Amino acid sequence: MSVQLIYDPAYLTHNTGNHPENARRLEAILRVLGTDEALSRKVGQLKPKPAAREDITRCHREELIRGIENMAKQGVEYIDVDTRISPESFEVARLAAGAAIAAVDAVMKEEGGRAFGLIRPPGHHATISKAMGFCLFNNAAIGARYAQAKCGVERVLIIDWDVHHGNGTQEIFWTDPTVFYFSTHQYPYYPGTGAANERGGGKGEGFTLNVPLRAATPARDHRQAFTDALREIEGKFHPDLIIISAGFDSRRGDPLGGLMLEDADFSEMTKEVLRIAEKHGAGRVVGLLEGGYNLDLLGNSVRSHISALL
Repeated sequence: MSVQLIYDPAYLTHNTGNHPENARRLEAILRVLGTDEALSRKVGQLKPKPAAREDITRCHREELIRGIENMAKQGVEYIDVDTRISPESFEVARLAAGAAIAAVDAVMKEEGGRAFGLIRPPGHHATISKAMGFCLFNNAAIGARYAQAKCGVERVLIIDWDVHHGNGTQEIFWTDPTVFYFSTHQYPYYPGTGAANERGGGKGEGFTLNVPLRAATPARDHRQAFTDALREIEGKFHPDLIIISAGFDSRRGDPLGGLMLEDADFSEMTKEVLRIAEKHGAGRVVGLLEGGYNLDLLGNSVRSHISALL
């Protein structure tokens, strides 16, 4: 089975200067993938199209979209203290969201399809009305809503293993029982959300599951908590599609995190996700790059994930 890699060189033009989330991240990943000939033969490549306004407004208010567009045009450099932009950033963010859509299309076309979006800017901190935490639009959320609106998908499971909690994704689906949001993350840590008692609201109560982990949690315990949570989810929610907010800043040695996962752990976690996908969702899994800031380690972590998807 092949994996479709969704990528466009335009992602490198989102110029953030001397910032942890910069174009060198993707360049480091591409270097590692390019040296693995066996992997390269099995990975297809697709170029995304920019997400349409309709696709973005399923998750975000028009005021946010216009605000990012205007700030980029005006040459504003910071949306907030963490979130750097450049004149190209609005269109690049549309292209990142478009990769989530292209990935959904790719996995829905074939039985058991898999895809990985090698994208930036990341997305899981972007809320309904606010860009923050390096994120402009919520790529995973946009992909999930597109799958429901255009592909006949009823239930989507979003799994977030970034070191930071995806407050934006949680907010977008807080009252929605058709999209289950599951996150493992360092806690307490940025952005301050993701406590175990945050479980959704209204009809969505019980369809958010947070597994907060202290810094320096042993990888074995982290993995066990991840597996136990997936089994709990499987008891009540059978997804037609799984989207992974694949943040590799939960790896040991990341400068922005304090968790202890190794490359082999990302591989095994991916296999656990595939087990559920193959049982309930015809094996359809989309991975989307979120964090990961150690340029010496990031490429191999992503390779481990993509190899496991194969």
